[in-house]
Amino acid sequence: MEKNGNRKPRIAILTGGGDVPGLNACIKTVVYRAHNEGINVIGIKRGWAGILEYNPDDPDTHSKCMQNLKISDVRAIDRSGGTFLHTSRTNPMAVKEKNLPYFLREEFKKGTRDFTPQILKNLEHMEIDAIIPIGGDDTLSFAERLYNEGFPVIAIPKTMDNDVVGTDYCIGFSTAITRSVTLINALRTPTGSHERIAVVEMFGRYSGETSLIAAYLSGVDRAIISEVPFDPKRLAELIMHDKRTNPGNYAMLTISEGAKMIGEEVFLSGEADAYGHKRLGGIGEETGALLKELTGADILNQRLSYLMRSGAPDSLDLMVAVNFANMAIDLFIDGVFGRLVALNHGIYTNIPLSIISTGQKRADIREFYEIDEYRPKVRHVAGKPMFLY
Repeated sequence: MEKNGNRKPRIAILTGGGDVPGLNACIKTVVYRAHNEGINVIGIKRGWAGILEYNPDDPDTHSKCMQNLKISDVRAIDRSGGTFLHTSRTNPMAVKEKNLPYFLREEFKKGTRDFTPQILKNLEHMEIDAIIPIGGDDTLSFAERLYNEGFPVIAIPKTMDNDVVGTDYCIGFSTAITRSVTLINALRTPTGSHERIAVVEMFGRYSGETSLIAAYLSGVDRAIISEVPFDPKRLAELIMHDKRTNPGNYAMLTISEGAKMIGEEVFLSGEADAYGHKRLGGIGEETGALLKELTGADILNQRLSYLMRSGAPDSLDLMVAVNFANMAIDLFIDGVFGRLVALNHGIYTNIPLSIISTGQKRADIREFYEIDEYRPKVRHVAGKPMFLY
């Protein structure tokens, strides 16, 4: 285990992209297991930004960008959600001038610039032997780039959308669904009391799995997902039928923020982030307005938004986070890099990190969605995967 004389092996860990419940549990387990194995752990603050903003020639930047993690630092962090290392959406392959630290601006040219060489230089100065990034497909796309440049990487998938290709499960998904089902069922009170139609908008850019599974488990009437463009007139007919046939004279539907009407585009706003994504949101309110116009019914519009990713993780996210962390340390001890820890058909495994660039994961609409009826289609589950991906 010793490297460079008497120096212990040194790994770095970071969290990038949106926060989800379970990240702190994963970080804690990495630190505990690593120390038991004689490995030092460095926490990188604010995702890839923490490495980019590290100035080898300015010690004042070092404590702002990295932290030597001891067991005492992480002992209680798993009791809360989010990430105590903080996070960002920094993409070192495409950095704009306004996002650059002061010491790199003299080198900047117009447009965006790839600062991967600077990241590699900084990792060498930090004396990092390998890095464990925890993130979604954006964060992990740069992890793949680092590995292709020759740096040792072991990646852990997290995203409440559960859309990282190659794994059945990502940290954060279970808690997001648990939160959503609880909130959707709570919304039955004002929806039913006022005999309304509730339109519940949920996070989900490219994959509609959160809308699909939350609708399935909470028993709402219809689910609009990112994968299937919908006809608002057809939806109005269906949801009014649901309302009329409900003894409480109300109806509910979920809708992915990345959903779109037939012939239309998704609702985007603001400036694109470092990975080229503009902010999503608003399709729920637009759909609600159209349903009111088409049916005359009162509409309750509700975005679940950040409530889906708030608070402490549920037991499933804790279990997966802890197990993914242990798998990452196992791979480091074995000297195996360029891997993504994963769950496939209920079995913990690891797969090539290169799978990140092969495509995007989508809900299986053929197996689990009625396209013409806009609702989950789960009839026979024998032989199907646990999460109906």
